[in-house]
Amino acid sequence: MHRWSQLFIPTLREAPADAEVASHKLLLRAGYVRQLGAGIYSYLFLGNRSVNKIIAIVREEMDKIGQEFFLPALNPKDIWEESGRWSGMGDNMFRLKDRKGAELCLAMTHEEIVTDIARKELRSYKQLPQIWYQIQTKFRDEPRPKAGLLRVRQFIMKDAYSFDIDEAGLDVSYNKHDRAYRAIFTRCGLNFVAVEADSGAMGGSASQEFMVYTEAGEDLIASSTSGYAANLEKATSQLAVIEALAPTGDGLPELVHTPGQRTIDEVGAFLSVAPVHQIKTMAYMAELPASDHAKLGKLRPIVVFLRGDHSLNEAKLLIIAGGELRPMTPEELEATFKAPAGYLGPIGVEAAPHPKKPGTLVILDKALEGRTNLIAGANKEEYHLRNVIPMRDFKPTLVADVRNIIEGELDPIGGQPLRLGKAVEIGHIFKLGCKYTQSMGSSVLNRDGKEVTPVMGCYGIGIERILTAAIESSAAANEGSSYALHPAIAPFQVVVTITNVGDAALSAAGEKIAAELEAAGADVLLDDRDERAGVKFKDADLVGIPYRINIGRGVAEGKVEFVDRLQSITEEVSIQDITSRVTSQITSTLRNPLPATAL
Repeated sequence: MHRWSQLFIPTLREAPADAEVASHKLLLRAGYVRQLGAGIYSYLFLGNRSVNKIIAIVREEMDKIGQEFFLPALNPKDIWEESGRWSGMGDNMFRLKDRKGAELCLAMTHEEIVTDIARKELRSYKQLPQIWYQIQTKFRDEPRPKAGLLRVRQFIMKDAYSFDIDEAGLDVSYNKHDRAYRAIFTRCGLNFVAVEADSGAMGGSASQEFMVYTEAGEDLIASSTSGYAANLEKATSQLAVIEALAPTGDGLPELVHTPGQRTIDEVGAFLSVAPVHQIKTMAYMAELPASDHAKLGKLRPIVVFLRGDHSLNEAKLLIIAGGELRPMTPEELEATFKAPAGYLGPIGVEAAPHPKKPGTLVILDKALEGRTNLIAGANKEEYHLRNVIPMRDFKPTLVADVRNIIEGELDPIGGQPLRLGKAVEIGHIFKLGCKYTQSMGSSVLNRDGKEVTPVMGCYGIGIERILTAAIESSAAANEGSSYALHPAIAPFQVVVTITNVGDAALSAAGEKIAAELEAAGADVLLDDRDERAGVKFKDADLVGIPYRINIGRGVAEGKVEFVDRLQSITEEVSIQDITSRVTSQITSTLRNPLPATAL
């Protein structure tokens, strides 16, 4: 039995001044962690117990679909150079040299390492599919460590990798991980949402993030009651039909003098038109990868036309642009538009005929498709145009969704209003395809004896992020003052609090109840400290234990107080029934955790 009086649980009455979000404050105050350096934390007794419980759940579910490995955190440079990510990872990667001058890194992820194993060991389709996973410390040279365990430089990750003979096999492996992730997060008591996401630096054809809504999150996601959910970088919506402005004159583009009116709002006020009837022009230069230089050049002009009230989603644009973006300089604007900023528009801009052909990549946002009689810059200082109609008056290189959705717009599958909110990412699954197996020369023989490249998937879970997301969610319901963890991941499921250890009857009752709970399989902590009852109650709430039994004056009448902090219920229970009452509540909660939601 664990006795509080014998444990190291250094609780704090106040959070350090530099603690920002609720989970950071509470993890410090509860004695779960202590900071060693920027983004570097020590896990103390309680924190380590919760982390180990989370790891046990992850391992149990992953063992149903895969095999556990343990891969080196210290990697040689050459393996990362084969995939092209030695330079691609930039300053995010910790790099070092050994005594002989050989360059190495501390791994952020292990695609290269498992692909190296696969190319040396996998020879035939008969050896596929394979799912390999590990639970291991990862390193990232985070430029701005903050928010406690949410943005750190050393963290624990469950990363898994699948190898399949074809895309159909990858679909099966991907779906296995989707089911396993849902089981893991549900068992941890998280109210999560699975969202369509951008694959980012990992590459691949598709990806899905598992998110928990919280104000501490740095990602924005959109979801609705229809079940639609997507990261802001992928989110789309239905737009209400907008009645077009009446044409003026002959209905062709008409030059209008707009002296000193440069912005959407200024032009709208000057011409008495709403932003929805205007075209916003965004101009960038894309620095393309070396492989595109011969065909498209090193720098490529990118011009985007949006509805006046919409904002650009740079992540969506990056996928199309194919290179890093920066705003055009005044000289580049002049070369592209023959006009200064503030009066830029679509007519007269020479668009590349195809995204893979040289020239200015001109993108029309889908929200402008089919619109008529719009207001746009005239590419002439102090002038704008009326009656502009896309496709009639100018032809873009392509039409694409490159805007940010707006909260309240209707989702694309059920037509329900979208909720936009901050969220923390707790897991991410990717369909990588052949990005790594091809670049690193991994192949197997198929049924026909022909060499083919295995298809990969990659799947990650942030172990500490599960803990922090759980604390953030509970703290939000308690106005940030305390939290209660799900019994599957709490350091202890129940705390038996002896309100006065100097009272022999209370101490005896507490010892007896704690022993019975332990014998019944509960993870119990006996608070036998010589402290005031109020201090003990506050500490018990502070460390996130979901169930508390208060051993107080009611013992004389054969009763104790049972506090269910997950449901905010306090009740008197007879001493003879308390063990069955608590264990049945724990069992019920473990069997029926919170379901996933898109709300």
